[in-house]
Amino acid sequence: MSEHEVVVYWRPGCPFCWRLRRGLRRRGLPTREINIWADPDAAAAVRSVADGNETVPTVVVGDVAMVNPTAGQVIDAVRTQAPELLEQRNTSRGWFSRR
Repeated sequence: MSEHEVVVYWRPGCPFCWRLRRGLRRRGLPTREINIWADPDAAAAVRSVADGNETVPTVVVGDVAMVNPTAGQVIDAVRTQAPELLEQRNTSRGWFSRR
């Protein structure tokens, strides 16, 4: 894992994961999304920062790990840990999006 990326650990069927991933996409933030049910090492990484639980979404930005954060909290962490990612944001929106 690069120290200059946003890693979102998620699992299928998790409404909190869906909401966070959607919020980060809307903000154009580049992320690497990892399904903990398909990757045992990812599940172990989540347990290591979530008191032994597989609580998702769990997000890692640099050396900051957050369990069930809001999109705003992730953006705040990116500002301090990897501000260059905010410059790389894809802010283009499709024709079917609200501003």
